[in-house]
Amino acid sequence: MRDCITLANEALANGDPPVGSLLVFEDQVIGKGIEAGKSSGDITQHAEILAVKDALANGYGDLLSRSTLFSTHEPCLMCSYLIRHHQIEKIVFGVPVPFVGGQSSDFKILETESVPKWGTSPSIESGILRQECEYLNQQFAEYLAQKNK
Repeated sequence: MRDCITLANEALANGDPPVGSLLVFEDQVIGKGIEAGKSSGDITQHAEILAVKDALANGYGDLLSRSTLFSTHEPCLMCSYLIRHHQIEKIVFGVPVPFVGGQSSDFKILETESVPKWGTSPSIESGILRQECEYLNQQFAEYLAQKNK
């Protein structure tokens, strides 16, 4: 998670929401992602999606279903769909994203087992380094307030 926070700080420095994600298989990082939706103008450039795309580009597609995704923030609905599509085994995140999170919102994509192709829902561990992740959110809010003055 500390490495995710480092990646999130890179996103923040670029003017993006402070989200960093890593895909890990047996203690080896197989994919990493740094949020870039605002700076790129492409809403699909979420850290979790970029971590999966990085793993695929690195030839680790066959390991996704046995990997853990670490992220500073709860995966959103879009990222959760991708996670379920690839049947990623475990999700570890810092802070919830209540309105659009794949677990904490009304749309529990990470938890549902009603889509047969997705199989069993991933195990989920939340609140890891939560204070540090919330501090990143505060910094981003301050950045936005300064930018909008």
